[in-house]
Amino acid sequence: EISGSRVINALGFCVGGTLLACALAVLAAARREAVVASATLLTTMLDFADPGDIGVYVSREYLAAREAVLLSGGRVHGSELTSAFASLRPNELVWNYVVGNYLKGRTPPAFDLLYWNGDSTNLPGPMYASYLRDMYLDNRLREPGALTMCGEAVDLSRITMPTYVYASQDDHIVPWRSAYRTTELLGGDVAFVLGASGHIAGVVNPPQKKRRSYWTNETLTSDPDEWLSRAETHPGSWWPHWAAWLAGHAGTRRLSPRQLGSARRRPLAPAPGTYVREQVS
Repeated sequence: EISGSRVINALGFCVGGTLLACALAVLAAARREAVVASATLLTTMLDFADPGDIGVYVSREYLAAREAVLLSGGRVHGSELTSAFASLRPNELVWNYVVGNYLKGRTPPAFDLLYWNGDSTNLPGPMYASYLRDMYLDNRLREPGALTMCGEAVDLSRITMPTYVYASQDDHIVPWRSAYRTTELLGGDVAFVLGASGHIAGVVNPPQKKRRSYWTNETLTSDPDEWLSRAETHPGSWWPHWAAWLAGHAGTRRLSPRQLGSARRRPLAPAPGTYVREQVS
């Protein structure tokens, strides 16, 4: 309605990609998936069999100890999530600042990616508890019909629109081999691309800087390491590759609307909005 287009191209990053896949499965079950022309999943897990290092924090004992409070309307503070993720890269994200700032008295240099990384959000308790149990502990998303959302059984194999799956080789939050498993779960054409660097720096890699590299291989195998051994290495950013893929699936280019919102859905506030100014505790 707002864009004036009958179809959209959807993109999800990390947990946003997992939620997007759930939404697409719900649309498919309701026979409404035609509104999405293509999907892009960036550093996203749909198969949680191997969650990587973050798995040390996820256990049934941990969830049992907190579930009563979480389900009663409690929330998970963004600072807790930031600390957990930082502890997975202690040299870069913890001790680097202890030594440089606390011991040597140096002011940390401004770093846009780390500023963004530290801009966490609070999570609703019930959502957090459900996500840990259904995704990380029970790995139910990959099982057709194991989850019900919006009254529909979730079956990822019913997602048939073209999908671009990107993973980062050194990602400490979403291991690239786990992200690769997405290629076995969806029902449509899937392009998998592996980029250098980590969870954020690998994704946010503007082509004009001509940094890093990425790998492509149109032949998807059951073994991610076999896929990589036969993949072609490309210097620079993966963004142009994605842009070319998107151009082939996205339909006719349209002019951007001159005004935000629509007659029914008015803009809430000038950019960047009000919620981004809220501080997590």
